[in-house]
Amino acid sequence: MTREQHLVLTPGAPAAGPVVRPEPGAGRYAALRRYGRRLTPLLVVLLLAQMAAAMVTTAVRQTPTIDEPVYVATAADYLHAHRVRYNPEHPPLGKLLIAAGVAVADPHYDPAYPGDQGRAGRHLLYESGNDPWRVMLWARLPVIALTLLCGLVAFAFAREVVGPAGGLVALVLYAFSPDLIAHGSLATLDAPAAGFVLTSAWLVWRARRRPVPYLPAAGAALGAAVATKMSALPAVPVLTALAAVSVVAARRSTLPAAGPGPDRSRLPWAGKRRTAGAALAGAAVVALVALAVVWAAYLAVDPRLRFTPTGPVPAVHGLRGRLVDLLPVPEAYRVGMRVQFGLEDYPWQGFLFGHVYTGSLWYYLPVALLVKTPLGLMALGVAGAVAVVAARRLRPAAPYLLLPPLVLLAVAMTGARDFGTRYALFVPMFLAVAAGCLPVPRLRKGRRHLGGLLAGVLVLSVAVSSLRAFPYYLPYANEAFGGPAHTHRLLHDSNVDWGQDLGRLADLLRQRYPGERVWLVYKGSGVPSYYGIHAADPRRVPPERVHGLLVVSDSAVAKARGRLAELIAGSRPAGEVGHSISLFRR
Repeated sequence: MTREQHLVLTPGAPAAGPVVRPEPGAGRYAALRRYGRRLTPLLVVLLLAQMAAAMVTTAVRQTPTIDEPVYVATAADYLHAHRVRYNPEHPPLGKLLIAAGVAVADPHYDPAYPGDQGRAGRHLLYESGNDPWRVMLWARLPVIALTLLCGLVAFAFAREVVGPAGGLVALVLYAFSPDLIAHGSLATLDAPAAGFVLTSAWLVWRARRRPVPYLPAAGAALGAAVATKMSALPAVPVLTALAAVSVVAARRSTLPAAGPGPDRSRLPWAGKRRTAGAALAGAAVVALVALAVVWAAYLAVDPRLRFTPTGPVPAVHGLRGRLVDLLPVPEAYRVGMRVQFGLEDYPWQGFLFGHVYTGSLWYYLPVALLVKTPLGLMALGVAGAVAVVAARRLRPAAPYLLLPPLVLLAVAMTGARDFGTRYALFVPMFLAVAAGCLPVPRLRKGRRHLGGLLAGVLVLSVAVSSLRAFPYYLPYANEAFGGPAHTHRLLHDSNVDWGQDLGRLADLLRQRYPGERVWLVYKGSGVPSYYGIHAADPRRVPPERVHGLLVVSDSAVAKARGRLAELIAGSRPAGEVGHSISLFRR
């Protein structure tokens, strides 16, 4: 029992010792704990079912986002041609996951199509006789399933640090995170890569007790992350170092103390050498297994490892070029790294809080996360992070919970593409686990746990905020910034408008504006005519000819310049679609 017991000497009792009498009410608390143990699995199932329902509903109702057709076409090419041809900038594992759903949908695919990866995606979805709604749903389902499994990892991680209640708090915050629901319901790579990093960190943490089974598993999860997105590479040195720490912790808990005698001074030194060797071996196991997973991902696509780039490969010089050449990875992976470095050198255009700029801002991601993370999750996550550092009994978990997301975020902040919080999806995942590790103090025995009440209110606020956003999770913003309806004034691209609402726009035009002349500026990979939207581009005709309904994606509104800005200024607002597309009347 965890509650205090009273030891009472009973008059006339045998000399064997005192009789232990439980504190009044202890039986009631024991019954509650037993009931809680039975209730926990049910709550886990209900929370994951809620998240699954939200993600499937979102997946069914959204048209393809900008990146999805490329990944789906690449997955189809893997299945039919067994080659690494399209999208070399991302390794194959995440697209092999998507391919599991594409195989079930079984769309018609032409391996001889000569276009680039973007055109190949549109050709597969809209020009090959396939149903894009059905293909996209099946392509998204494997990512949905993996996102749910990573929710179990978040639950298990927090439960092992502080107990079942902490695990449930972590799972609630994970399951109701709008960013995780939004990107976990898409056939993209951001959620899988972040989930694999979380899984690797959890397994390395578990290795503190049993290194032999868990370090290879941690290496496999780490390899899965870097075989899905190259942006996970900074996690490799962090998690391999933590693997060494886990081995040291495991050996300290199992090695016997040195006994007396003349050799006593030599035993600790010998033990230290053995411990250091074991730590290095543990780190090497994680790194080698991760490398093996990367090779296995490419071999799964093409056992002969054939690769011919379909486009020019940027030349990478200096330290970056030498680093790429030294990595013991397949040639296609090296080409992908060169493509990524080339993308980083491009002067992209960004948008933050109404300001359009060229290049990148180092503080973009922290500010975007501040806008798009529920307030309760931020408060509990930060408090939990402070707690695991400050509380002695939680401190061993601090490096595993804090170092991976901090290092990944620091590296992501140096990137050139300020396109959205999807580049930092690991942040809400680790925040949820950290929040679950927050110990709840009570003020005095017999009084209400005020700390627990406040934590409960914050957890409930996250659930309410998420439910209020349904089904528009992609443009979510927390209440401090006005909610999803105001996100387009602060952020752009995948934070708000990633082409996901073309189908909803078609429904609105059919119902409210039948027969009207429509002018469309759409940012996305969908084909408007497929959904029955027959519109012209207003930027290609003189402004005086643009009359009727002007429909503009919010990312285009945010960065409007020249003729488009004049057209919008000369129009009056007429509504919006999904908080991502604005309608104007001219």
